[in-house]
Amino acid sequence: MSFRGRLRQRAALQGGTVVFPEGGDPRVREAAGRLRAEGICTPLLLGPGGVDPAADPRLQAVAALLRRRRPDAVNDAVHALDLAADPIRFAAGLVALGEAQACVAGAEHPTAEVIRAALWAIGTDRAAGLLSSAFYMVLPDDRVLTFTDCAVVAAPDAAALAGIALAAARDRARLVGDEPRVAFLSYSTRGSAAGPTVALVAEAVQRFRELAPAIAADGELQGDAALVPEVAERKAPGSPLAGRANVLVFPTLDAGNIAYKLVQRLAGAVAIGPVFQGLARPMSDLSRGASVDDIVEVTAMAVLQQASSTA
Repeated sequence: MSFRGRLRQRAALQGGTVVFPEGGDPRVREAAGRLRAEGICTPLLLGPGGVDPAADPRLQAVAALLRRRRPDAVNDAVHALDLAADPIRFAAGLVALGEAQACVAGAEHPTAEVIRAALWAIGTDRAAGLLSSAFYMVLPDDRVLTFTDCAVVAAPDAAALAGIALAAARDRARLVGDEPRVAFLSYSTRGSAAGPTVALVAEAVQRFRELAPAIAADGELQGDAALVPEVAERKAPGSPLAGRANVLVFPTLDAGNIAYKLVQRLAGAVAIGPVFQGLARPMSDLSRGASVDDIVEVTAMAVLQQASSTA
């Protein structure tokens, strides 16, 4: 069975309720039917033909949550109800309150709006400390590589880069089911070149090793030293990755976003994501051009994330 088939199968064993704030979108509705038929989750659709947040008995609880988490952004109780009635905030609030196990949004909302709702209602996981993202690149030979961060953090410092890597490594074990092998990428391999970003990546590696000494990691590495055993033997002898990295940590958002799109378009990889990581509970983003398959697979990822989320 292919990775994508196993992904849906493993998610069906986990199950749970996933809320979709864009329930009027025909792609979301079709995906919800498939998710229900395959037993991956119980879809909860908001909007036309689904649940109306303004009439839902949980509106008061979501309003109270939003007011408690951001009192500076809420004028009074009436304002809180108005804010909570917005489908994307209501959906994130249901996840935060445990009324749903995950939320998948972005078919109609830009990423920035999805992020704002997630951070307001759900917040970040204490260990990760920041929200970031990953794409799971399924190559034609069915290998899966994690690319991070490709959608959220533009120019991480060393501490942020280490946190992004940690979140990706933890999700890798849950979502793919194998051991993470983390490569911090650069135009330099172990000091072969110098520069500010090389120093930043090297510091991030040290921070990561302090955070997660049991996870195999190396850097700074060029892409070939991270992925090709023969090259790794020459450029990075003794590397714990030995050219078999499966989590690729990019030094900037520019690098990560460019890389995933090139691999998707030129190598024929399937890009599942962006999958948000580092949140206290799962909420995922979609491209506004997402297909039904994209929605199904991102939802399966979100279902698998729930088992490692904090209370």
